Amino acid sequence: MSVIPTDDMSAHSPSSAMKTGRNISARRLGIWLLRALGALGLLMVAAFLLSFASFVRSIARFEPHRVGAAAGIVVLTGGSQRLTDALGLLASGHGRRLLISGVHQKTSRDEIARITGYRGDKLECCADLGKSARNTIGNAIEARRWARENGFRSLIVVTSNYHMPRALGEFAHVMGDIEVVGYPVVSDSVDMTRLWADPGAFRLIATEYTKYIVSRARRSIEHDPEHSRLPTLVGRQKPVGPQAIERAETLEVR
Repeated sequence: MSVIPTDDMSAHSPSSAMKTGRNISARRLGIWLLRALGALGLLMVAAFLLSFASFVRSIARFEPHRVGAAAGIVVLTGGSQRLTDALGLLASGHGRRLLISGVHQKTSRDEIARITGYRGDKLECCADLGKSARNTIGNAIEARRWARENGFRSLIVVTSNYHMPRALGEFAHVMGDIEVVGYPVVSDSVDMTRLWADPGAFRLIATEYTKYIVSRARRSIEHDPEHSRLPTLVGRQKPVGPQAIERAETLEVR
């Protein structure tokens, strides 16, 4: 007479016990992995927040300050206050020439004078318009070309304080032995003391921080952005166009 195993007999068979044990082990492993990934995620978030807070504090320390004289001045377009401060440095003799880098193709000196309210003669005699730079990497490349053409060994770089860490990093990356000094401009629209209460300012600084991290990573594996594909991959376009620098044509009035 054959004996047919009942459900109870099947449940307690050796093969069923092994399957149950494997299922329990797999669940335990899955739970452990989830906890480990959760802990790693929390550590990464904490590290990001600490690094971001350090970045914010570093920006807060970038305030307008006295600078010595340099051979040239470079201002990165992005706000009328940057242009006003750069023209002020040029007029007060802090540099022999000024490069306004990243100028729109249709922007003229007359338009710059109107925007800034500048009425001096330095804009006509000593301010060159760089219209090839498409981003901060391009600003640095354009400024290097300009500095070499003029034989300048020192530059003052004018840009917003929140943009200064990335800008100085890009300039130092390409300039070699050309000395670079930053002149930060504090924007009235970005109050670093109220950053956590201002969503717009927070988004701006968070975006700038992300770009700064990407910039550092790119520069760590790149020799020269002018001859590398990485800037194009990162910026989705070539950092500089074919346009030549538009030099001031009139003689300097002394």
